[in-house]
Amino acid sequence: MDRHVIANMGAELGATTSVFPSDAVLKAFLASRGREEAWIELVADEGSSYGEEIEIDLSTLVPLIACPSSPSNVVPVSEVAGRPVHQCVVGSSANPGLRDFAIVAMMLEHHGVHEDVSLDINPTSRQILENLTALGYLGTLIHRGARIHQAGCGGCIGMGEAPATQSISLRTMPRNFPGRSGTQEDQVYLCSPETAAASAITGVITDPCTLDFPYPRFKEPERYVLNTEALAPPAEDGRLVALIKGPNIASLPEFNPLPDALSGPVLIKTGNNVSTDEILPAGAKVLPLRSNIPEIAKFTFYQIDSGYYDRAMQQQGGTSFIVGGENYGQGSSREHAALAPRYLGVRAVLAKSFARIHWQNLCNFGIVPLSFEKDADYDAIHPGDWLTLPKINEEIRSGDRVTVVNTTQGASFTMRHAMTPRQVQMVLEGSIIKICRNCRQK
Repeated sequence: MDRHVIANMGAELGATTSVFPSDAVLKAFLASRGREEAWIELVADEGSSYGEEIEIDLSTLVPLIACPSSPSNVVPVSEVAGRPVHQCVVGSSANPGLRDFAIVAMMLEHHGVHEDVSLDINPTSRQILENLTALGYLGTLIHRGARIHQAGCGGCIGMGEAPATQSISLRTMPRNFPGRSGTQEDQVYLCSPETAAASAITGVITDPCTLDFPYPRFKEPERYVLNTEALAPPAEDGRLVALIKGPNIASLPEFNPLPDALSGPVLIKTGNNVSTDEILPAGAKVLPLRSNIPEIAKFTFYQIDSGYYDRAMQQQGGTSFIVGGENYGQGSSREHAALAPRYLGVRAVLAKSFARIHWQNLCNFGIVPLSFEKDADYDAIHPGDWLTLPKINEEIRSGDRVTVVNTTQGASFTMRHAMTPRQVQMVLEGSIIKICRNCRQK
């Protein structure tokens, strides 16, 4: 599962993907789940070369922690040790393995949870929960004061387990952007299961290397408890399955093709590193609306600009623009962070740079992502300025430069797009949905 953690957090910090060999480690993983026949060896060709090779001396590594409110705000645990902790949450897409929960149980075996700390356990699947039960670790966690939740995203995306205001919450999760936890003024740190367990025991942020008991060693079981009996197989013909929609499930809105020109106001100008959680919050209040775009759109930029939706509605369906700084749209994919602005009339985002996944989602839903060539052009734009892109349709078809006219400031400049021909077609058609629909009809 260490590979899973590296791949998960690598993507969080900007890596396109992480590739590991299909070796004896993977073979043992598949065998423990009764899938050994699926293994084939896949390794790098002999003599392969790489753009860069980095050697890490593992003996020099120390426990690290990401401070509020970004996964990249990393320091050694020792630098923040001693700060009082209110909550520790273990379990998410970042630390999902049986070993991660077992280590916490083993550390708690002779030490209870501190009276000032809530230790929340989110098993990543029912299979993990069943294996924790079979090996006795679940009983230890419960006996020592941990709270056990259902498998799911839970506190990671603010669906329960919201921390107290301005109180420290340690989480073995991939993201700690402002308000993502479900608490507006949160103080979320990201750490390993060992650091979370050590801190839950002591009541303060604690480097696990400083504890006065031996580090526990967990041995993976050769065979996991497997339960596929509760899994319902998919229908052989999906067309025969009735799609049941409740009153809060609406069909995806129709998105019009890109017109020859775009013209409208800048409804918001953001700084650097705005996350998808700030573009469209999650949590118990908003996330249940994920299948109702008109309703969830009411929360667009709600955390950083509660008046955005009202200004967008004043356009009565007309075009509007977003101006962003560096790394606009960082964080999890959250396709609703593109869908909701698109529904509100956004047809282009002008930014210094984009987070890769959000940039792709903008293309998917017909929003043109444009990058500033000069910081001075970003500086010259103000919220409320009226922008015109007089030849947007023609220009993205024929090249990578787009003309922007700021009629409010009496200035014009060019911006760059990096869309592939397929992504250009998505934007021209209005969304990737239309392209897929057209392919089916053919």
